[in-house]
Amino acid sequence: MSWLHKIFTDWKAGFNARQKETQFLQGLQNLPDVLHPIQLEGDEINFSHSGHAGDIIYSIPTMYALAAGRKINLYLSLYQPNRDFTKQMKHPNGNVMLTEKSVALFAPLLLAQPAFLRCEALTNQTIHYDLAAFREFPFDYRMGSITRWYFLTYGISCDLGKPWLQVIPNERYTNAIVIARSSRYHTPKIDYGFLKKYPTLFFVGMPDEFDDMKKQIPNLVYQPVTNFLELASVIAGSKLFIGNQSFPFSLAEALKVRRVLEVFPQCPNVLVEGANAYDFCYQPQFEKIVTDLLGQ
Repeated sequence: MSWLHKIFTDWKAGFNARQKETQFLQGLQNLPDVLHPIQLEGDEINFSHSGHAGDIIYSIPTMYALAAGRKINLYLSLYQPNRDFTKQMKHPNGNVMLTEKSVALFAPLLLAQPAFLRCEALTNQTIHYDLAAFREFPFDYRMGSITRWYFLTYGISCDLGKPWLQVIPNERYTNAIVIARSSRYHTPKIDYGFLKKYPTLFFVGMPDEFDDMKKQIPNLVYQPVTNFLELASVIAGSKLFIGNQSFPFSLAEALKVRRVLEVFPQCPNVLVEGANAYDFCYQPQFEKIVTDLLGQ
């Protein structure tokens, strides 16, 4: 790097930092009051969410903390415009975040959790906490931890090293590596092809994502699921789960299974916490982690 290029690079970094600071300060002018919800009565608490499926999973620890022992009702706001993705990024719901199908996928998983009473579409229910309110705060959403954005929003905390979902593991996958890799958030130069030496490999995700991964791993087998409870059971039963920053990894993180995360350097907003957790963004480290974990 020439001295001139270094000066320009340093200036640009400083300019971007000042610009972000200005945007943050401007965002502090009209913050919503999320700390004082309408009066809670009885032993139930109502939450709404309109975000990505993974955002919903990462919001569950906050629901537990705010519920403080009450039964949880979650109401999903449907057909809200998709956020965060560029036009080149594919999403299962197209240009919206949640649909009626999302409710059908989520309900079996959430209603299997002792704290949850309902999971339905939002209509005219009374809502105590809108979990999408974190979007009204001036966070840099490419950075940090999605789960902790909720902590910063609502002034709460809890131990993210412990599981916040529970399911019965599907024993069919006891000796299997389960993989999920969305078409989004691919770290440059990462190749999953070395995994083909392992005999039992399953893929969970969209069919086109499987087709893309099959080119690298010819012996990969597609595993369709009917809902998120079934998906979580497959992940919970696996010998090892490998995924990128997509919905299946949020389940693996919530379950605290043995898991490996492909970190996208331009948007590292998913953090692994607790036991059995590994992450990578370079090929040699990826292969070392898998070899260490599987002893091969």
